[in-house]
Amino acid sequence: MKKHPIIPIESLTLPPHLTGSQGRNRYDIKYCQINANTDWQAIQCWLNEFYDSPQTLRNYRKEAERLLLWSINQRRKALSDLSREDFQLYQEFLTDPQPSEIWCGPRAERTSTEWRPFKGPLSENSQRQALIIVNALFSYLVDAGYLAGNPLSLIRRRNRKLRPQTDQAISQQRYLDHKTWQLLKNHLSSQPTDSPKQMNHFQRNRFLFHLLYLMAPRVSEVSSHSMNSFRLYRGQWWWFVLGKGEKQGKIPASDEMLAALIQYREHLGLTPLPSEDDHSPLLRSISGGKGISANMVYRQVKTVVKEAAESIKLDNPIQASILEKASTHWFRHTSVTHGDDAGIDLKYLTRSARHEKIETTAIYQHAEDDLWHKAWQKLKF
Repeated sequence: MKKHPIIPIESLTLPPHLTGSQGRNRYDIKYCQINANTDWQAIQCWLNEFYDSPQTLRNYRKEAERLLLWSINQRRKALSDLSREDFQLYQEFLTDPQPSEIWCGPRAERTSTEWRPFKGPLSENSQRQALIIVNALFSYLVDAGYLAGNPLSLIRRRNRKLRPQTDQAISQQRYLDHKTWQLLKNHLSSQPTDSPKQMNHFQRNRFLFHLLYLMAPRVSEVSSHSMNSFRLYRGQWWWFVLGKGEKQGKIPASDEMLAALIQYREHLGLTPLPSEDDHSPLLRSISGGKGISANMVYRQVKTVVKEAAESIKLDNPIQASILEKASTHWFRHTSVTHGDDAGIDLKYLTRSARHEKIETTAIYQHAEDDLWHKAWQKLKF
């Protein structure tokens, strides 16, 4: 019998026993700390915690939906019915989603009949990442009093194959080397400025990429801060940031950063530097009036790097492939890595990146790797 393709969760109409309202792993409803009575409602409460980080939100939603659709379609269980044994089966499923004709397919709009949850089998790294995200979801639902326990936590320590890689291995994949960075800068400086709209795009992109590279911000910080977050303090200019976990920090604004800020403000018809009462948005829409969302910042960066990749594909295919994958957070990694290459002390890199531990910043130090690689060239066949 031919099976019907899997459809997005918002298109499903579920019987009560598959919604999670009666799940065997549900905790006493009177202790629930979130406004959710079904598994999908609970997942959305969790996803709302990441609204200011669009890339994280997309990845987390994708993995949560995959698990929920698998639970409903493959196990005929609600998410809140899943057991330790179910998660062992889910791990196996991720290595090769079957039947592939209903689970896998090329990228398509969610409204299309061609939409599928997977493109194909997940790599070992992607399997690991999927389970890390799902574990975070279940931990949240336990903390929120929605679920009584996290069955995935029972098997995480036993599955050595899916142990997380070191932070160093991950970080090395998510920054631009100096050659790729230079090619991107060349692309930015060559953008057309003939019409007012083109000039607006040019000036905003110029300021945005200066900010991403010189201040190492998170995308939510780019969209949420006002002009007066740049302030004079003890005779020097700093960027005062309210960052992750509502923690306050400050980052030195270099002469280059100030020059980029001045150029952008003058283009907008503002005074060269902001006053303390300038609460206008730091980054503006193309019309120059309103601020833009974190999602729009992310999309703008992706547009620029993809255009840059396309422009260098013939002469620099390796760098083009790197740029095609780059996102806003790559520039935070790039900033810290290039800062280390430039000889900035580790303690200052840590404070600028606003890492709690110096060990977190240390994973971006690659100078020793470069020397090692160069030395190893002496070994000849």
